[in-house]
Amino acid sequence: MGRETERGALRKPAEGGIGQLMPGAMARRGRGSMSNRSGRFEQERREILDDGWNSLDMDPPRLATTVTADRTKTVITKNQSPDVPFDRSINPYRGCEHGCIYCFARPTHAFLGLSPGLDFESRLFMKPDAARLLRNELARPSYRPATIAIGTNTDPYQPIERDQRIMRQILEVLDECGHPVGIVTKSALVTRDIDILASMAKRNLVKVTLSVTTLDRRLARVMEPRASTPERRLEAIAALRGAGIPASVLFAPVIPAINDWEMERVLEAAAAAGASEAGYVLLRLPLEIGDLFREWLSANFPDRAARVMDLVRQTRGGRDYDARFGKRQTGEGAFAELIGQRFRLAKRRLGLDGRSLALDTTAFRRPSADGQLSLL
Repeated sequence: MGRETERGALRKPAEGGIGQLMPGAMARRGRGSMSNRSGRFEQERREILDDGWNSLDMDPPRLATTVTADRTKTVITKNQSPDVPFDRSINPYRGCEHGCIYCFARPTHAFLGLSPGLDFESRLFMKPDAARLLRNELARPSYRPATIAIGTNTDPYQPIERDQRIMRQILEVLDECGHPVGIVTKSALVTRDIDILASMAKRNLVKVTLSVTTLDRRLARVMEPRASTPERRLEAIAALRGAGIPASVLFAPVIPAINDWEMERVLEAAAAAGASEAGYVLLRLPLEIGDLFREWLSANFPDRAARVMDLVRQTRGGRDYDARFGKRQTGEGAFAELIGQRFRLAKRRLGLDGRSLALDTTAFRRPSADGQLSLL
């Protein structure tokens, strides 16, 4: 079995709360994963190894972000999952610089021969032709409109969107064609596109969900290092609602013994900002995420790592993860039921339990592949 050395950091863990790094763990400023663990398809395994030159006593080098063009031929992805309320989605980017350690999209990097760890958040792929491809797909005579979900895999408003503007180009096409879209993001950058979103909202074509996992800036920096601060996300909800754009909050993931106690506080803050709906998802640890999460947990929460994993397994039938439809989003067992009860009570108390907004599909106007709208 081959090995690749990685430089780590030795720091003494803090007393309680968020700890410092443990021996052998990797910490890079602005990055979520502790290491670049090998993906499940690789023949070699990476391990942290002291090379005899006290390399584990040294701070790890800064890890730069690289962006590669993804020349995909199609941009709308279809799914048949009964767990989600949409059958199609668009992902402008592969990989996500936000660095959320728990991101369930991390294992997709393994298909590229890359690590779901640091590679996922530093070796990114963009789809520069996404808007053109979308227009061509919408122009097909066989296409039938239904809400397109964006942000359900990687965040369309991650930092590189500020320069690439691929998400904005996609919105311009959807706005022009009268096509409905649902957006999920952790970024206040979504407010940049209020002009387009407000135009679509007037025709009931859009709703935006801000994912808010904690109100603690310090915890947010550890869990999701390059996402907008909790305050900025709440401000984004208020800005969207002020522009007449439907906005909701997603408390996801719920991590036992880490942020679960904040559920009511987050929903209260989101309701005060103007959120009209709310949702939650219990922590999911499929495939490589389990090892990455445990590594991160031991480095940052050494005082409760065992307790967290014990509670996670209680919600997943004694395993790290249960992928069954109907169970993977909310789990099962006493702890999972308690989370669900708390969520439903808080939603009702805060007026966040209304019927989910159904977007309009009747305004769709099929474009032609050359960019002109059809007269039909």
